[in-house]
Amino acid sequence: MAKHIGIVACSAEGAALCYRTICTEAPSLMGEHMHPEITMHTHPLGDYMTHIRPGNWKEVAGLMLSSARVLAEAGADFAICPDNTIHQAYDRVALESPIPWLHIAESVAREAQDRGFDRLAITGTKYLMTGPVYPDRLEASGISCEIPEEQDRERIDRIIFTELVNGIFREPSRLYLNQVIQKLANRGCTAVVLGCTEIPLLVDPEDCPLPTLDSTRLLARAALRMALEEDGSGRANLGR
Repeated sequence: MAKHIGIVACSAEGAALCYRTICTEAPSLMGEHMHPEITMHTHPLGDYMTHIRPGNWKEVAGLMLSSARVLAEAGADFAICPDNTIHQAYDRVALESPIPWLHIAESVAREAQDRGFDRLAITGTKYLMTGPVYPDRLEASGISCEIPEEQDRERIDRIIFTELVNGIFREPSRLYLNQVIQKLANRGCTAVVLGCTEIPLLVDPEDCPLPTLDSTRLLARAALRMALEEDGSGRANLGR
């Protein structure tokens, strides 16, 4: 029997993409119309932003743990969070969570290693791009990273919070992201991390200047593999 996946959601569009990915890719492994049992819980994005803006990661962890407890009571065997930014509170959460977690950046790092990418461009919210979530996990895998210049970080952040999380995907924004990614390619990056879980809904891998690492779908696939493992072991880091 497949393990029960718990999704600690934050923003709607990214969480929905993660959920859909699990449900649409599972049948090839489990049979027609089949996927693991999934439970999702989320506090409003506004509640998270109240604490993210001043950098109060302890309170962010509290919200994540609240969701984890709901999921544990619902029977989830482990949790994932399809939101890169709030992974800055991950280490606090992993110490107190009633169920184990998968880390989104570790899923990306494994994919980068498998594909031979050694220098990654990081895109996402300004909190994610300037924070430790990716540098810490990538360094452990021997991978370096670059982030956009400050002016580009600010504009990407505005695109995320005024457009993407609201389900608005504009062609000028897509072209702008490609321009920023091209700058990072010129600085020696070999692939780009789509590190806001909504960015994969905007950036088209077919015309992106760099190969893309879709953090949302990579996490979903890691969760699917974990759910189908017989003993719960394997390459995934459970955060316990």
